[in-house]
Amino acid sequence: MKQIALVCGFILLVSCGNKETVIQEIPFQFGVNTAEPNLVASDEMLMLSWVTSVRGKEATLQFSQLKEGKWEAPKKVASGDDWFVNWADFPANTVNGDLILTSYLKKSAAGTYTYDVVLNLQKLSGEIIKENFMLNTDGVQAEHGFVSMIPNLDGGFFVTWLDGRNTVKKDAEGHHSPMTIRVAEVSKEGVISNEKELDSSTCDCCQTSITMTESGPAIVYRDRSEKEIRDIYITRRVAGIWTEPTPVFNDGWKIPGCPVNGPKIVSSKKNTAVAWFTAANDTPKVNLSFSLNGGAHFKAPIQINDAAAIGRVDVLFLNPKEVLVSYMEKDEKGTFLKCKKVALDGTISDAFVISEIRGSRSTGVPQLEFFENKVYAVWTVSVDKKNQLKSVKFNIEGL
Repeated sequence: MKQIALVCGFILLVSCGNKETVIQEIPFQFGVNTAEPNLVASDEMLMLSWVTSVRGKEATLQFSQLKEGKWEAPKKVASGDDWFVNWADFPANTVNGDLILTSYLKKSAAGTYTYDVVLNLQKLSGEIIKENFMLNTDGVQAEHGFVSMIPNLDGGFFVTWLDGRNTVKKDAEGHHSPMTIRVAEVSKEGVISNEKELDSSTCDCCQTSITMTESGPAIVYRDRSEKEIRDIYITRRVAGIWTEPTPVFNDGWKIPGCPVNGPKIVSSKKNTAVAWFTAANDTPKVNLSFSLNGGAHFKAPIQINDAAAIGRVDVLFLNPKEVLVSYMEKDEKGTFLKCKKVALDGTISDAFVISEIRGSRSTGVPQLEFFENKVYAVWTVSVDKKNQLKSVKFNIEGL
């Protein structure tokens, strides 16, 4: 049984076989009222973006690189007093070479959920390539958000998002049309092209996720059927064509509203993993499924949680044959952010605790990345009733 002790800023997890996993906090010293983190790793760097904001006042998007074990002084991307700032629909960022592409949400009308996706493209040095340009070009005052992005091999980027341009329309019975998911490419000069609708009916407000497999990009999201089945679907770009969306697994979760709990997809060589939350049959679960052919087919899911799952998952490859899944769950002792290591053959480790954590929306969606043989995690905590980011790192030897 694992023991947890807090000593001088370190959390020591004593695991089986006398191996130790040490969790060390990385101080985040850039003020309070910080939230909506997005943590992204590449071979060369670890990047963190976040929003500093006070309700009803100006919001600012910033990013920082990890240098010599510390977050460097942040660089400002943009700011405004007309942004939509939300715990679940947080800004995205990704890096390609010396370019960083970021997104934020800007109000387009007075309605609560009327906002657009605004992009900024700049060099890591801060030099602006193209600033404050619109991703969605429909001109409809509706919801646009839940952005995911990855670098493209040509130096540009793939960007996917939930698009509500059809939700302002009504059918003959007066029902609003559903949310859609779209994808586009953004060049290294900031030119948007090849925009395409991928699915004409999706869940309204679950996070999307995109990865680059050996055969091309793959996107996962929560679908919405006519019978309100909201399972996780995948679409892939194969030979330049986006495939018809198919379920990662048929959970059969029927729910009349959006659970605000999206999936996560990652790839390593030919292997792909998807983690997600479901509450089908009134049983909350965190599931993980592997594909050995870039997302074309998936194995039966593996249940990750042991107690009452909250979800808000993330997943990363530690090596081509093992992943680490993070998730939130609640038991009689409290709510915790936990991890498990899972191998392609289905071998699964014991759970270990990254941190006790609030189950409220203020915690946001915890982020997980693997960089220079360490695992990094970021989430939001409340300090004197003000949000502030918390970041930690830990070794993998004892996992």
